[in-house]
Amino acid sequence: MFSCIEKQESNTDHSNKEERKKVVYQVFTRLFGNTNTTNKPWGTIEENGVGKFNDFTEKALKEIKDLGVTHIWYTGVPHHATITDYSDYGISNDDPDVVKGRAGSPYAVKDYYNVNPDLSENPEHRLEEFKALVKRTHEAGLKVIIDIVPNHVARKYEGKSSPKGIEPFGASDNSSLEYAKHNNFYYIQSKSFKVPVWENEYKPLGGDTHVLVDRKFEESPAKWTGNGSRLAQPSFYDWYETVKVNYGVKQDGTKDFEGLPLDSEKMKYQDFVKFWSDKDIPKSWIQFKDIAMFWLEMGVDGFRYDMAEMVPVEFWNYMNSTIKSKYSEAFLLAEVYNPSLYRDYIFKGKMDYLYDKVALYDTIKNIMQGRGSTDNLSKIQEDLNDIEHHMLHFLENHDEQRVASPEFAGNAEKGKPAMVVSATISTSPTLIYFGQEVGEPGVENAGFGSASRTSIFDYIGVPHHQRWMNDKKFDGGQSSSKEMELREFYKRLLSFTVTSEALMGGYKEIHHYNRKKTVGYNDQLFSFVRWSKNEKLIIISNFDDANMYDLEFKIPSSILQKWKLTDKEYQLLDQLNNQKPYSMFYKEQEGTIKLTLEPLQSLILKLN
Repeated sequence: MFSCIEKQESNTDHSNKEERKKVVYQVFTRLFGNTNTTNKPWGTIEENGVGKFNDFTEKALKEIKDLGVTHIWYTGVPHHATITDYSDYGISNDDPDVVKGRAGSPYAVKDYYNVNPDLSENPEHRLEEFKALVKRTHEAGLKVIIDIVPNHVARKYEGKSSPKGIEPFGASDNSSLEYAKHNNFYYIQSKSFKVPVWENEYKPLGGDTHVLVDRKFEESPAKWTGNGSRLAQPSFYDWYETVKVNYGVKQDGTKDFEGLPLDSEKMKYQDFVKFWSDKDIPKSWIQFKDIAMFWLEMGVDGFRYDMAEMVPVEFWNYMNSTIKSKYSEAFLLAEVYNPSLYRDYIFKGKMDYLYDKVALYDTIKNIMQGRGSTDNLSKIQEDLNDIEHHMLHFLENHDEQRVASPEFAGNAEKGKPAMVVSATISTSPTLIYFGQEVGEPGVENAGFGSASRTSIFDYIGVPHHQRWMNDKKFDGGQSSSKEMELREFYKRLLSFTVTSEALMGGYKEIHHYNRKKTVGYNDQLFSFVRWSKNEKLIIISNFDDANMYDLEFKIPSSILQKWKLTDKEYQLLDQLNNQKPYSMFYKEQEGTIKLTLEPLQSLILKLN
């Protein structure tokens, strides 16, 4: 087993460079600064309130930065469909029959050249307010990430803010054809769109009356739905609020564009820009490239690409190579869930990072829920040996259940060992979702959104986060001691990860060695070592929420020899728990550390 991991060491040593771990703080922008605690199901913006760009004050951004954060992913920035009436500002109203929730899905974008009017103090100047937020964020020492959703757009995409010379999606489509290479959408001939049949007693707006709630939406001919449904009347469970974008893929799945060169993995970004320059590429490719460049020119530092695997990898090669040729430091993160596609989207699609959900997240979740074994973690790192740096780690995001929700772990404390392993096992970035650091459980009945996830569709407050926000003082003034202790844990952990040299260096699991050699060590514990030239770390986590472990923990001689240690006693200082000292005795070809692990405790022991 160790031989596979030895290979990983040479592939992942970034420690001799200035590079350090990245930490992304995902924040649902319209929820972050909302102080309203009404939380009425299906509540209006007036009833339940909404956060603004201006709520990210200098103080708020400093607190986020001090948590150990390097990048902020502002979720829900591009102008998406919403039920709130902004017609006084020249914004058309959206039909509740094709909008999820009252606030609307951030992934049903209506205008890619402007921002969500909910987020501004003055909707007329909303783009200027966002530019000011970008400036404040940079001044706080943080980088800015926003979403781009290339696979689909809102059912009522308008693109009213498109710059002169740039055509909104669908504006010149030939809708008499189901497919055409330069059409933006696919059309269902001779059929008009029909609103889905509502299920589970669902009613738009929770049953509130609205002039546009009439089970009708004018779209003729009907378009394919965002998730690929070709029905004029999609299912309630389809992404009926969106339409799928055409990237030159015909109805039978064949591609209507040239493939990548055989030696593409050896080519540079500039080579690809030249390669695509004389090709007849679908118009949608150029339009999304223009969108990305628009935001980068404004000062945005990168993107999180929604459902990237539903869009051809050749497009990503074109898009990302164009970006990287001009903005080499751009942060490009993709939502990809199919492990068989990971390497294509990294090496051919030129993504910096992908979600590590199917492997690491799902395995850790099973362990936290008492249904899994830490024995399975080592194999994950082996299987991702060559791409581990590109696999972003998380415990929460807007799509996943909150750790503290009854449906996940029911206890935010169970996230502690999981976060230590997630944040320190590889050289990849770590993502934390706002409210996670204070144990937000996401139990509100918001309306369209279901409990266990903080709703992305509704106007809602986030209670644990609101207590920390403390009427926009951002000081934890209303937080419980338990909430603040949890936040301090995340702060210690994340702040350590972004400064540690060893976390960009070598890795080797010592879990299976201790399973054989250490009395009392079981599959609710997990351990590994990380090292660089100047820093050596031993990391051990206890996922057991009921049992304490007294161990004579072992370090194999292969590690100690690699670290060039000799037979003697060494001092170790715990980086998570107030620099508490431990001793390691190296003799008879093995290191031994006497230690006690409390329930859910982790140690990050640094060789002194």
